[in-house]
Amino acid sequence: KMAEKQEEPSNAQNGEPDNAEEGEGKKKKLKREDLPPFEIVTGERLPAIFFKFQFRNVEYSSGRNKTFLCYVVETQGKEPVTSRGYLEDEHAAAHAEMAFFNTILPTCQAGARHDVTWYVSSSPCVTCAQRICEALRKNKGLRLTIMVGRLFMWEEPEMQAALRSMKEAGCKLRIMKPQDFEYVWKNFVEQEEGEEAKSFVPWEDIQGNFQYYEEKLAEIL
Repeated sequence: KMAEKQEEPSNAQNGEPDNAEEGEGKKKKLKREDLPPFEIVTGERLPAIFFKFQFRNVEYSSGRNKTFLCYVVETQGKEPVTSRGYLEDEHAAAHAEMAFFNTILPTCQAGARHDVTWYVSSSPCVTCAQRICEALRKNKGLRLTIMVGRLFMWEEPEMQAALRSMKEAGCKLRIMKPQDFEYVWKNFVEQEEGEEAKSFVPWEDIQGNFQYYEEKLAEIL
């Protein structure tokens, strides 16, 4: 069992600037219920600080309450097209997996075959797993591989059943290896302007944590 300390992230690590509280007197902070029901951040590359915190494959994911989803869509139409980008949850009302099906997939050629690979900070929740199963059953041209950094609430029987249902629907589930984290770093993480691209620096226990989660996933599936 991994001895990973509970980490309390700074605001910046969790996707918010550390000075977020400054100037609160000037502008009233939006209450959760005032926020729009579906707000998703999209882009081509995510800030390095988000990657280093959110994608870290620890066992106890304290403070990591967002989902970061990097995607590659290879469309096998008359002219093969590859598109890539990332989505992140902005708040609890919307999940990045749902946003992919609602906003990204509809922009791809209708009727073509789509080979989709997701690199996700943690595995989908039960609701998103159901949505993934529905999408795969409806769209016979969709092939989905999900590479996950961590398993979300994998000890829950309901979650284990959801993971199995995704496999049965044709989704390939994999745990991210150190090489997969390096791939995301190179292809989806912002590099500072004017600097040479920094090489990926694996964190301590990256290999052991990968093996831990790979064993758990194998047991569940």
